[in-house]
Amino acid sequence: MSEKIGDNKRERFKKLAVYRTNEVLKRLKVLGNCGNRSAYDYSEDEIIKIFTEIDHSIKETKAKFHFPKRNKEFKL
Repeated sequence: MSEKIGDNKRERFKKLAVYRTNEVLKRLKVLGNCGNRSAYDYSEDEIIKIFTEIDHSIKETKAKFHFPKRNKEFKL
Protein backbone atom coordinates (compact mmCIF):
# COMPACT_ATOMS: atom_id res chain seq x y z
CA MET A 1 0.00 0.00 0.00
CA SER A 2 2.83 2.44 0.75
CA GLU A 3 4.12 1.92 -2.79
CA LYS A 4 0.73 3.03 -4.13
CA ILE A 5 0.82 6.16 -1.95
CA GLY A 6 4.36 6.89 -3.13
CA ASP A 7 3.31 6.47 -6.75
CA ASN A 8 0.40 8.86 -6.22
CA LYS A 9 2.70 11.48 -4.66
CA ARG A 10 5.13 11.04 -7.55
CA GLU A 11 2.39 11.46 -10.16
CA ARG A 12 1.03 14.55 -8.38
CA PHE A 13 4.53 16.03 -8.28
CA LYS A 14 5.12 15.36 -11.98
CA LYS A 15 1.76 16.83 -12.98
CA LEU A 16 2.16 19.97 -10.89
CA ALA A 17 5.87 20.43 -11.67
CA VAL A 18 5.25 20.31 -15.42
CA TYR A 19 2.29 22.68 -15.19
CA ARG A 20 4.02 25.17 -12.88
CA THR A 21 7.27 25.11 -14.86
CA ASN A 22 5.40 25.86 -18.07
CA GLU A 23 3.57 28.72 -16.33
CA VAL A 24 6.87 30.25 -15.17
CA LEU A 25 8.30 29.93 -18.68
CA LYS A 26 5.23 31.61 -20.19
CA ARG A 27 5.47 34.49 -17.72
CA LEU A 28 9.19 34.93 -18.49
CA LYS A 29 8.32 35.15 -22.17
CA VAL A 30 5.73 37.82 -21.36
CA LEU A 31 8.33 39.71 -19.29
CA GLY A 32 10.65 39.52 -22.30
CA ASN A 33 8.06 41.46 -24.29
CA CYS A 34 8.91 44.45 -22.10
CA GLY A 35 12.29 44.49 -23.84
CA ASN A 36 10.68 46.11 -26.89
CA ARG A 37 12.34 49.55 -26.93
CA SER A 38 9.79 50.95 -29.37
CA ALA A 39 7.00 50.31 -26.84
CA TYR A 40 8.80 50.80 -23.50
CA ASP A 41 11.43 53.02 -21.93
CA TYR A 42 13.66 51.58 -19.20
CA SER A 43 17.12 52.02 -17.74
CA GLU A 44 19.91 49.50 -17.40
CA ASP A 45 19.61 49.86 -13.61
CA GLU A 46 15.94 48.83 -13.74
CA ILE A 47 16.80 45.74 -15.78
CA ILE A 48 19.58 44.82 -13.35
CA LYS A 49 17.12 45.11 -10.45
CA ILE A 50 14.55 42.92 -12.20
CA PHE A 51 16.98 40.13 -13.04
CA THR A 52 18.76 40.31 -9.69
CA GLU A 53 15.41 39.67 -8.02
CA ILE A 54 14.58 36.84 -10.43
CA ASP A 55 18.02 35.25 -9.89
CA HIS A 56 17.57 35.50 -6.11
CA SER A 57 14.16 33.85 -6.29
CA ILE A 58 15.49 31.05 -8.52
CA LYS A 59 18.33 30.34 -6.07
CA GLU A 60 15.92 30.21 -3.13
CA THR A 61 13.55 27.90 -4.98
CA LYS A 62 16.35 25.65 -6.26
CA ALA A 63 17.73 25.29 -2.73
CA LYS A 64 14.44 23.70 -1.67
CA PHE A 65 15.14 20.77 -4.00
CA HIS A 66 18.67 19.97 -2.83
CA PHE A 67 19.11 17.35 -0.17
CA PRO A 68 22.83 17.07 0.56
CA LYS A 69 23.96 13.69 1.81
CA ARG A 70 25.11 13.83 5.39
CA ASN A 71 27.96 11.86 6.85
CA LYS A 72 26.62 9.19 9.16
CA GLU A 73 29.49 9.77 11.53
CA PHE A 74 29.80 12.95 13.58
CA LYS A 75 33.16 14.75 13.25
CA LEU A 76 34.56 18.03 14.54
